[in-house]
Amino acid sequence: MSEGQTSHKSTNSSTLVPLGYKQTEVGVIPEDWEVYYLWEIGKFKNGLNKDNQAFGHGSKFVNLMDVFGVNRIISTEQLGLVECTSFELTAYNLRSGDVIFVRSSVKPSGVGLTAVVENDLSETVYSGFLIRFRDGGFINNAFKKHCFYEEGFRKRVVGSSSVSANTNISQDSLKKLSIPLPPTKAEQEAIAEALSDADDFIVSLEQLIAKKRHIKQGAMQELLTGKKRLPGFSGEWKETSLLDLALGKKELFDDGDWIESEHITTEGVRLIQTGNIGIGKYTETDIKKYIFEASFLALHCKEVHEGDLLICRLADPAGRACVLPNIGETKIVTSVDVTIFRPPSSTTNKIFLANMFSTGEWFISVSDRSGGTTHKRISRGALGRLIIKVPELSEQTAIASILSDMDAEIDALETKLAKARQIKQGMMHNLLTGKIRLI
Repeated sequence: MSEGQTSHKSTNSSTLVPLGYKQTEVGVIPEDWEVYYLWEIGKFKNGLNKDNQAFGHGSKFVNLMDVFGVNRIISTEQLGLVECTSFELTAYNLRSGDVIFVRSSVKPSGVGLTAVVENDLSETVYSGFLIRFRDGGFINNAFKKHCFYEEGFRKRVVGSSSVSANTNISQDSLKKLSIPLPPTKAEQEAIAEALSDADDFIVSLEQLIAKKRHIKQGAMQELLTGKKRLPGFSGEWKETSLLDLALGKKELFDDGDWIESEHITTEGVRLIQTGNIGIGKYTETDIKKYIFEASFLALHCKEVHEGDLLICRLADPAGRACVLPNIGETKIVTSVDVTIFRPPSSTTNKIFLANMFSTGEWFISVSDRSGGTTHKRISRGALGRLIIKVPELSEQTAIASILSDMDAEIDALETKLAKARQIKQGMMHNLLTGKIRLI
C-alpha cells in the first residue's frame, strides 16, 4: 500500500445496521470482514497483442472466447496457438490462482467477466483483450470463482467501464474496484464449497435437460417419419401439401398483417412478432409489442387465436412453428412474416404438425425454397406447396401426446433449473456479503 493510502473501511450512515455488522461503501458487511481495493491485494497486467501472422503456431494462447461463459480454466487442450518470444512467455504466463478479466465486450454484461486458472499452464499466454490479476494467495482460489460474480461487484465493474464501439474496462479502473472479504481462508473456503455445490446441482440439471432433449429428438426422428409406428397403427401415410391441409382456403392459410412502426405502442392489441415464434414452442420476449386499436381497425387486421398454428417464414430458421397458447391477451394480431395455419381439427392435429415443423428435414425443405440474400424467407405460396406425409388423425394425436408429455417433462426441468439459478443468485448475495455466515 502506498504512503498516504489506507484501506477503506467503515463509513458513517444513518441506516440501521444490525448488531455485529458495519456500514461500508459496498454495503453492510460483518464487523470482522474488510473491504479492499483490488490494487491492495494483487497486481494487474494487460495481455499480449500480436499480429495476425503470429497465430496458428507456437505457444498455447487464452483468447477472449475461452473466458466467456466459464469461471475457470483447467486445460490447454482447446486453446489456440501464438508465436511468442521467451520474454513474452515469462511476462504473460498463467499460474494457478490467476484471475483473468475480460477487458472488452460488445455488451456491458460481458465486460469484466472472470475465469480462474486452476492449474499452472505451462508455456501459455493470454490475449490483449484480457487482463490478468495475480493476488499471491490472498484470496482462496475456489472463492475467486464466485466473489467476482457477486451482483454488487458486477455493478461496480460495469459502472467503471467505458463505452465506444465496445464496452471496455482498463486495469486502472479495475484496481480501484472494492471487494468485501471474510477474515479467514477457512470462511472463504466454506462459502466457495456451498456455492460450488449449488453450481454442481445446476450443471446436473442442465445435463439432464440436454439428455431429455436428445431423447425427444430421437423420438421425433422415428415417430414423425413413420420409421417407428405406435402399437395399433398401420397403413401408409398420406402425401399432402400444407395448402391442401387448409382445404385451399386463404382464411385457413393466411399471413399476418403489414404493420409499420408508427402503429406500434405499449398497450392495446397485442402484436405477435417473428421473435415470439420458437422452434416448436411459443417464446415470450422481454418487451411486449402492441398496436393501437385504431390501427387494428384501419388496417383491417386479422385476429390470431389461441390454438392457431403460427409458421415463421423468416429465418433463422425459416419454417419454425408453434401452436399459440393462452398468453393472457384479449385481442392478438401477428406480423406479415408469420403465416396463420388453421387446418381442420377433424383431419389434422396441430401439435403433431408443430413438431413435424421442428425437424431438420423440414428446415432443409423450407431452406431449399427460400429466397433473399440479407434476410432469407420463404413465400407463403412456396410454403403452401411443400409436401409432407401425415398419418390418420388418431395416429397424429397419439404421436402428439407422447411428444407433448416429453415437452412437459423438459419444461418442468427447465422451471426447476430457473429456480435453482435464482436460489444460487440469492446464495451469492447472502454469502458473499456476509449476510449469512457459515462459520
